[in-house]
Amino acid sequence: MCNRYTPPALLDIEREWAVGRPNPMRWWDEVLFPRGTGPFIRRARESADYERELVAGQWGLIPWFAKEPKLKYPTNNARSEELADKASYKHPWARGQRCIIPASDFDEPNWETGRNVWWRFKRADGAPWSLAGLWNVWTDKATGETHESYTMLTINADMHPLMKRMHKPDPKAPEDAQDKRSVIPIEAGDVDTWLAGTVEEASRLLQLAPVELFDAGPAQPG
Repeated sequence: MCNRYTPPALLDIEREWAVGRPNPMRWWDEVLFPRGTGPFIRRARESADYERELVAGQWGLIPWFAKEPKLKYPTNNARSEELADKASYKHPWARGQRCIIPASDFDEPNWETGRNVWWRFKRADGAPWSLAGLWNVWTDKATGETHESYTMLTINADMHPLMKRMHKPDPKAPEDAQDKRSVIPIEAGDVDTWLAGTVEEASRLLQLAPVELFDAGPAQPG
């Protein structure tokens, strides 16, 4: 899972993902934590043709059945294996409400020393991450106010040589059944398929990234 990441600057997002203007005037947090405000890219809702649009919303998807926008349970990460069945995510997944979450880097906890050491993950090629996500729009029935939100997808990483080293191990579970999690990067050539393809096409992109894609190590203090 991921609970901290850094979004790129607006101009870098516009250039990397060709989203153009106009874009959200409401700024997002410089470092994202769950329930913070962050940017995401989706297929434009109001366009008959395929276009990308940049949106700012809450990191923590607000499902249709929520009573309020600030949830008491975490929805910033969604297990990709549960998308078709879990109540919070099955409707956005079936409707193709997929998004790209732009990130300059993301952090994960490493417990190999017996204590938490935060590791920072960048791309080895210097490009920003295009992380797989789902989005939703929730409407407050009392006020009519709408709230944009999104969740970051994860996948089992028990067999990944790098990502299996992250997070505190469960001493009661075997090494190959820890359910360690990883974010899911979408490569540049697959972004349009992720945003506008069928559920079946998108499902084929739910894969772990090769270890050589990562530039990872302990984060510098501060």
